[in-house]
Amino acid sequence: MFTLEGKRALVCGSTQGIGKACAIELARYGAEVTLVARNAESLKAVCGELDTAKGQFHDTLVADFTDWQALRDKATAYISTNGPVQILLNNTGGPAAGPASEAEPEAFEAAFKQHILCNQALVQAVVPGMKQAGYGRIINIISSSVIMPIKGLGISNTIRGAVANWGKILASELAPHNITVNNILPGFIDTDRLGSLITGRAKRLSQSEAETKKQMEATVAMGRFGEPAEVGRVVAFLASPAASYINGVNLLVDGGRLAAS
Repeated sequence: MFTLEGKRALVCGSTQGIGKACAIELARYGAEVTLVARNAESLKAVCGELDTAKGQFHDTLVADFTDWQALRDKATAYISTNGPVQILLNNTGGPAAGPASEAEPEAFEAAFKQHILCNQALVQAVVPGMKQAGYGRIINIISSSVIMPIKGLGISNTIRGAVANWGKILASELAPHNITVNNILPGFIDTDRLGSLITGRAKRLSQSEAETKKQMEATVAMGRFGEPAEVGRVVAFLASPAASYINGVNLLVDGGRLAAS
């Protein structure tokens, strides 16, 4: 029930952080992984790190998430040539930090295209094959800000909430085809993105990054930041047959941060 052998996973934003960790865990459980990002060299390097113990063939797809039409065309062409995908991991880096009241409308528009429209384009590329196979897992990496907005991330908070509701709608629509759609809401995960947020917050508060990190860790019930692999293992479970009756959920992976707030 926990094996992913015979499944193909399309993993977005997979050259670093949470996306890379998810790709590693999916491969560990037997999936064949297609890594998607915009840097060909980084994709090649990560592809070489993936587990092939179960005879899997892993692949890469170079794509830019600033152009949803081009992304749709590339994904459709890839699937047409290489066969269907049973697991889609939507994972895109967050918009720049800053208060919502100071953000230009164009910044909201760009974030909407990068997250909602790109996700939608990929879903429409993979769903026909999922329906035909009678098996599909669509997993969206979003943020705990869906439950409680994070101060200073105005655009991100807005768009992440939209992605969460989009995912829930899809969960209802696709369930009759044995396709589940679930949202992962990571809390403070030790990635480059979190590091940049710590740097920005430390500057705003005129204090050291070490002090800022300590304050942020103190808001987490477990007293530490999460590791990307801890998100990856949750994704691997949701992608597996064992999670067949989990659908339409917003699943916090935050070490109890919101439970402690």
